[in-house]
Amino acid sequence: MTDWVRSVLAQYGQNVTVETAEGAVSARAFLQPLTERQEQVAGTMTDLGWNDDRLWLYLGQTAVSKGDTVTDGKMRFRVRSSRPYYIGEELTHWWASLEREKEAAE
Repeated sequence: MTDWVRSVLAQYGQNVTVETAEGAVSARAFLQPLTERQEQVAGTMTDLGWNDDRLWLYLGQTAVSKGDTVTDGKMRFRVRSSRPYYIGEELTHWWASLEREKEAAE
């Protein structure tokens, strides 16, 4: 059952790096901003410029947990929450809510 998820990720996913306490691993995943009910992008204006406060979606077969980091080559994200999804007894993918890491924290 996981073969179809793997093939979709291989064809349409992005290359990401998942960093956990055990180390970093390359993977394929979908990353995209979560849709807002409003048309405005969530964020705040600071003295240094615009701070994007949107949450992002992670869908992939590599396990992620709260506090892990996901990087897509341009942006770094911190995992806020995650959970596995199953079809029957088989784990098909992981869903996670991500937030962009603040530049000052890097």
